[in-house]
Amino acid sequence: MHLRKGDKMKKIRIKYVRDVEQITQLSIGDWTDLRAAETVELKAGEHKLIPLGVAMELPAGYEAIVAPRSSTFKHHGILLANSLGVIDNSYCGDNDEWNFLAYATRDVTIRKNERICQFRIQKNQPKIKFEVVDSLDNDDRGGIGSTGR
Repeated sequence: MHLRKGDKMKKIRIKYVRDVEQITQLSIGDWTDLRAAETVELKAGEHKLIPLGVAMELPAGYEAIVAPRSSTFKHHGILLANSLGVIDNSYCGDNDEWNFLAYATRDVTIRKNERICQFRIQKNQPKIKFEVVDSLDNDDRGGIGSTGR
């Protein structure tokens, strides 16, 4: 992990709640891979929570974003059913195991310890207040899909 000047290393406490290969930090990239903690068989059209075998205590003021690895669909034909996962730092108990909600597009067997998803941590959204107005006083861009036209 490359730190920029002034950055401090963040510590994440981790408990392995199942027998799964331990997480290692890659020397390149900003995301950390997670593994299936058991072998799972899915038929096309089925969905299942795949346990990832870990519970974590994130640093105060941070949350985790969980997403499929770029190769997950190509190799396994599964999608993360809710597109991405958000794990807030209050989900940190001994039994708060992280999971991957898989939806199978074809029959598949995912073997224990296969890397199926990845996560990164980011700062929590700051407190916000909504202010109702009659006009935003900005130029319109033309709606969805209008960039570059």
